[in-house]
Parts: sequence; structure tokens; C-alpha cells
Amino acid sequence: MRTAIPPFAPYPRIIKRQVSPVLRFPISERSEAFRARFFPEATAAEWCDWRWQLRHRIRTLDELERIIRLTTDERTAIARHRGSLPVSITPYYAGLIDAHDASQPLRRTMIPVTDEYLGSPGEAEDPLGEDADSPVPGLVHRYPDRVLFLVANSCAANCRYCTRSRMVDNPERNTCSQTQWEQGLAYIAAHPEVRDVLLSGGDPLILSDDRLDWLLGRLRAIPHVEFIRIGTKVPVVLPQRVGPSLTRVLKRYHPLWMSIHFTHPDELTPETREACSRLADAGIPLGSQTVLLSGINDRVDVMTELVHGLLKARVKPYYLYQCDPIVGSLHFRTPVQKGLEIIRGLRGHTTGYAVPSYVIDAPDGGGKIPILPDYVAGRDGDDLVLTNYEGKLFRYPDPGGKLGRDRTLPLFPEGNG
Repeated sequence: MRTAIPPFAPYPRIIKRQVSPVLRFPISERSEAFRARFFPEATAAEWCDWRWQLRHRIRTLDELERIIRLTTDERTAIARHRGSLPVSITPYYAGLIDAHDASQPLRRTMIPVTDEYLGSPGEAEDPLGEDADSPVPGLVHRYPDRVLFLVANSCAANCRYCTRSRMVDNPERNTCSQTQWEQGLAYIAAHPEVRDVLLSGGDPLILSDDRLDWLLGRLRAIPHVEFIRIGTKVPVVLPQRVGPSLTRVLKRYHPLWMSIHFTHPDELTPETREACSRLADAGIPLGSQTVLLSGINDRVDVMTELVHGLLKARVKPYYLYQCDPIVGSLHFRTPVQKGLEIIRGLRGHTTGYAVPSYVIDAPDGGGKIPILPDYVAGRDGDDLVLTNYEGKLFRYPDPGGKLGRDRTLPLFPEGNG
């Protein structure tokens, strides 16, 4: 006798694998139950169609209240919102949100609260100073050999802590016009030092296959462009997008890498794992870029579960980002010490493949700066003194070394050498 699955149980096994040419994507039990309850008019084929998912994104207060029991604070924040970064959630991802618990991590990343309207010192609409490093619209050239090419101004779902909240779904910041793309391509072609192009936005994977094919083809035709990357959250919030036609397009343009924005282990559903598997099978190396968020993923056990799940999904944990100080982000930001605590809790306690680089993207265009726990305790004569993951001290012979000379230690206590 089967046991009923509680509404917010861990994500179960896949129960359906579509076999017809139209239905090629798995539907988990949880998604099937959500579809039957809230979108009964949608067939399984429609649910698995990424265009249907985009057309039926949940955007209004009425649509949200049909699915989620909103708090007064959430309702007020949604009603008050104007401008860019409106509420936008795919039906698939809405099915992962707890309808009753406002503290659930995935819910907090998608549903606004009034704290978004509280500015704090140091916050800015463009905290990374991207606009100042933009030689042509939609392109950021900050590092010597690479550029950020913003090719879309919408996402499949809008994260409330988005670094580019100033431009997402902002009609005045259209970054996917043909004219703007041509300007960006011309700039890249005219700068032979640019060997690496990162496509971002918004989310490039909400573009049609034909437009992606055209854009990737134009980039690959530039002789000095050696390396193309795509930054996306689509495999997490719209995994149905990763179909055979998309992977056929992407496979034409190797070497092509993809950075996927994962936030929490609850996102590692059967559908997301299927999307990652398809991308990996297409020969695309996958990395995860995770933003450290207060009360969402700022515990060692949560991050350990996430990075282990990512490796099993064939995704390398790449970056752990300190949350950028966009306006109204204080309730999401943790102390930097919390990030160091998490890295210490991972390093040595799991494989190095599972340990991301913890970075701060420095305000005003400073770029990514790695932040590491200090494993160098000092020197003892010609020995460098190191601290391992257990906090024990060890010597490494380093005659003539300069690192740590200002932190000379006494001889080791008994048993620590």
C-alpha cells in the first residue's frame, strides 16, 4: 500500500517519463499533484512545454493568492511594487514553494516582502558599477580578456535579490534588440584581447533556439573568441526548456560552458536533475553559482547538502557569492564571517570538488575578490605554520619564505607538530 506524500515532502522519484515525440520530459509526483490541483486545464504535454510555462508565469497578486496563503507583509509588498523586477514565477517552480510557511527558503527568494523597500548604507541600484564599464549598451568590459554580454532583460523567474534588478523586466532597458546585439558583436570583433564572452542578462536561455543559434554562431565566427559561457537559472526554474532542440544548438558551439544559479537543495528535483543530465550529456561543463543568503542557505549542513547534490547532478560548485548590496537587500545579506564559516565547514570535510570559491564582487567595479579562511598561522624559524581543517597545527619547511614572518609563533605545544 502506497504512503501518501505530504504536501512538502522531499522530492520523490520520477513517476512519468514521456515517450511520445511531444512529451519528452519527466514529471515528478509533486509537480503532477500541483498541476492537477492548480492547472487542471493544462495537459501533461502543455506542462512539459517551456513556452507554456513562460506564458503562464504567475505575476499578479490574485494569481499568487490562488496558490499561496500570503502574509500581510507579502501582500503589502506585492501591491506596492512598481517598476522592474516584478513578481514572476513559473508554474513548475511555484509547485516547489510552501503555500503555508513564509520562512521557506524558496518562497523567500521569490515572494517580495516590505524589507525590499528599506534602503541601507552602501546599497545601490548598480552596486557593481557595471554601467560605468559598459562601452556599448548591454556589454560590460571589466576584465582584460573577457566581457559580459547582456543579451536578455527578462528571466523565467525573478529572484528578489537579483544584482540586476534595475533592468530585469524593465522596458527601458531592452538588451535583446537586434541593434544592440550588433553593437556588442562589433565591439567584441574590434577588440582582439577579448577571448572569453559570458552571455547573461536576464537569462539567455529564454531566447528561442533560432535566436540563440544566430547569436552563438556570430560569436563563434569571431576568430579571437575562444570561450563562450552562458549564465542561467533556467535549468532550475524552467527545466523543461532543456529539450533536444536546445542541446542540438548548444553542441554546435563548443567549447561552451554553463554557470547555473542554484540556491538551495530543494531545487534539486527530478526535473532539474534531468535538465542537468541532458546538458552534461551534450558535452557542456556545468558549474553552480550560489548566492549566500541569510536564513536560506547560510548553514553548513544546508550548503553541504546542496554541493553534494550538485556533484551527483554533474554540476561543479563554482562560486559562493556574498550577496551584492542592491537597494533593499539587507534582509538577505549575511556577515562575511558566515561565508568563511561555511567554507571551513566544507574544506576537508568533503571532496575538494564540492568546495566553491567564496567571493565578494567588489562594489564600484572592483571585480571578484576571493575570501578565504586564514590557514596560515605564522612562522617558526624556517617553518611555515599551517592550520588544517581540524584546527591542528602543522609545519611545512619553507626556508627563506616571507609569508607570515610578522606572525612568529613559539615552538609547537606537545602533540601539535
